[in-house]
Amino acid sequence: MTQCVIENNNKYFPVLEKSTSESVLKIGGKVVKRASGTENLDLKTGKIEILIQSVEVLSSAKELPMPVFGEQDYPEEIRLKYRFLDLRREEMHKNIILRSKVISFIRSEMLKLGFLEYQTPILTSSSPEGARDFLVPSRLNPGKFYALPQAPQQFKQLIMVSGFDKYFQIAPCFRDEDARADRSPGEFYQLDLEMSFVEQEDVFNVVEKLMVNLFKKFSSKKISHEKFIRIPYEEAMRKYGTDKPDLRNPLVIHELTEIFKRDDVKFDIFKKLVKSGSKVRAIITKQTKDKPRSFFDNIDKWAKEQGASGLAYFTIEKDKAIKGKGPVGKFFSEDSLKELMKNSSAEVGDSIFLACGKEKEIEKILSLARSKIAEDLNIIDKEQFAFCWIVDYPMYELDEKTNKIIFSHNPFSMPQGEINKLNFDKPLDIKAFQYDIVCNGI
Repeated sequence: MTQCVIENNNKYFPVLEKSTSESVLKIGGKVVKRASGTENLDLKTGKIEILIQSVEVLSSAKELPMPVFGEQDYPEEIRLKYRFLDLRREEMHKNIILRSKVISFIRSEMLKLGFLEYQTPILTSSSPEGARDFLVPSRLNPGKFYALPQAPQQFKQLIMVSGFDKYFQIAPCFRDEDARADRSPGEFYQLDLEMSFVEQEDVFNVVEKLMVNLFKKFSSKKISHEKFIRIPYEEAMRKYGTDKPDLRNPLVIHELTEIFKRDDVKFDIFKKLVKSGSKVRAIITKQTKDKPRSFFDNIDKWAKEQGASGLAYFTIEKDKAIKGKGPVGKFFSEDSLKELMKNSSAEVGDSIFLACGKEKEIEKILSLARSKIAEDLNIIDKEQFAFCWIVDYPMYELDEKTNKIIFSHNPFSMPQGEINKLNFDKPLDIKAFQYDIVCNGI
């Protein structure tokens, strides 16, 4: 990108004056140094300019439906209709170049780690995984269909069986499912890898090395733990309400059900629910005693908008004795508050947000509340990447709608423990060598 200059008495000036944005011009001229003080150090060519001597219009552009310069937001419909213009925008250009560089870097890193890249077939027979297959009619066999692979799962396992030790592929995956916020509908690419004769630990070592190098190469943000934290699935659900926790958020969820069995807690609504099998869990916010009432009420109101019955709350205070201040604080004796503080590491000046209900319900609302409260308090460090592995997934789970036992995660997995000692009469107790990598809640 270079600045070109023309005097208004030049015979080509009227041609340039009439030229519209995005027209294609062929310009001839002389490269000269810019006058002192007029250099533009933001441009690579900012110390020179071209004095125009000839102009030829190669292609004249009509008025644009969306401008290419500037980064205004446009409806997706317009952006997709005029994709050739959308892709000229600086942000889109940078994204596509970044994608190319990331894929190129992954390839070189995987080769360094001893992997070889193989391509797997795109037309295959149907093999249900997690979504619906895309089907393609066969011309040679009327009434029969090919499927597009949801992942190269079976092909890469054939490659392993055939004695190819380490495989990787930047693989297209086709899934006939609803669009998600973080991927294109119907198709997306993933780094797919497979290794023979390895343990979970070997996979972790490869992926951690790759991710750390990748994120260091393409971002200036810090990585909070280069040796990724490992969190068992059950612990993740208990502490964060989700199996994809954002560890930049310091808030955790505390189990407080037992406290509501005490006689000196008079919070009858929760006590009745606990007697019928409900659980009580809480989020503690540090030193929020000076926050206005509106801060707490807004979070309670927000929880109701999410379909929950709201979040009860109070703040721990101390004058002569420890007491609870807020709508439900009066229901707790000093001894019960001391017990609560001991169980949750809460301190005087902290606030407690309480949810009561079935386990799945409170996991869901407190997971959302954890993010909402942290954003309102502005305590998420946006300048870091916080990675973790979620490990020890249950092999099976109960489908709430059908009450049948189904795979919880991925059927292509090895159960933990010796095969002849597994108790298949209690399938929900069996854990698997399954894991997800999570970064900043994704």
